[in-house]
Amino acid sequence: MVSATARTGTVVGAVLLSLLAVPAHATPRESTAATGGAVLPKPDLEGLRGDLRTALRQGAPGAAARIDEHGTVFRTATGVADRTTGRALGNADRFRIGSVTKIFTATVLLQLADEHKLRLDAPVNRYLPGLLPDGRITVRHVLSHRSGLYDYTNDMFARTVPGFEAVRDKVFTYRQLVDRSLRRPRTNTPGAVYAYSNTNFVVAGMLVEKLTGHPVQTAYRDRIIEPLKLRDTFYVHPSTRIPGRHARGYLTPDRAGAPLVDATRQTASWAQSAGAIVSTTRDLNTFLGALLGGRLTSTAQLAQMRRWVPAGTDQAYGLGLRRRDLSCGVSVYGHTGAVQGYYTYAFASKNGGRSLAAFVNTSNNGTVHTTMLGTLESAFCGKRAKAPRGRSAPVERHEDIAAGTAPH
Repeated sequence: MVSATARTGTVVGAVLLSLLAVPAHATPRESTAATGGAVLPKPDLEGLRGDLRTALRQGAPGAAARIDEHGTVFRTATGVADRTTGRALGNADRFRIGSVTKIFTATVLLQLADEHKLRLDAPVNRYLPGLLPDGRITVRHVLSHRSGLYDYTNDMFARTVPGFEAVRDKVFTYRQLVDRSLRRPRTNTPGAVYAYSNTNFVVAGMLVEKLTGHPVQTAYRDRIIEPLKLRDTFYVHPSTRIPGRHARGYLTPDRAGAPLVDATRQTASWAQSAGAIVSTTRDLNTFLGALLGGRLTSTAQLAQMRRWVPAGTDQAYGLGLRRRDLSCGVSVYGHTGAVQGYYTYAFASKNGGRSLAAFVNTSNNGTVHTTMLGTLESAFCGKRAKAPRGRSAPVERHEDIAAGTAPH
């Protein structure tokens, strides 16, 4: 293994990545440039460092990224993990991964499908009688965000900081969160268009607990965390503390110029199976490599996870898995996520041969979010053409989150 670590203004070690051919996944909706087992472009490592430095200038206290490819590692980080002490941020820091949790939850349900304890096209109410008012909503609809269930976080975090402070120390039951959703009309009919909703993965967590007879924490640990030896991955709900070395997370208020709010301490109970896992860049890359490499589910269930529906410009969604189609024609697979104080980006190539995990310890900053999406281009597309002079990238809406962590 060859490793390099970089910080702003300082590079420690030699960057000696030996980058191998990794085929990119394609479906009829994907760019044909991603097919045929083509060699991935060499990562733009200086561009990746530049993405992180730009995020700092835009308001992130710290930013880190890690690329893994067939045993070769590149790590880079800049800024601080703690604004009070000034401790430097590093890839060893644990952080809240937000909606990347959804891939873990979906993986457990696909394992249960492999064990013939679950049918993806069966109604949710078959397993959770009377939970949902529409018996047509299936497990597949929930995992692909096509249930029509309203996202309760839209109301919960309509005001960013007050909304967060109101739930920072609260502990919700799954049923309480679903009931918040059911107070509002459904957004569409089951099986219709994709409409992102955290409610779907609260229901998914309820399915995990009903079918395994154990809390989701146990399912994550026994089925994913321990088999993969993810030593820095935890489901700590309802504890408010991130164990061990971790980055503090800072929430950007809605009012421009207002001081950042330290959001590290929280139950994340509003998210649970939709977004409450803590991890590191190393563990996320290990997880995605194993999942996309076929080591966590059968080939048939992994194919189900990659049955895509349109989900925005250059994006599609499967079952708890997002596909992003990059400018160079390469498609990557994973999830973005946010919980108050953190943005996370975890994606890999088709078979998990190259993976990128990156994060910043801030949220509710759309400019930072858009900049950090550039880490995917740097990691998987290599050198990028410069934007036309006088033009900048548009701020992209980040939906893999609570409303209160949305960019502005």
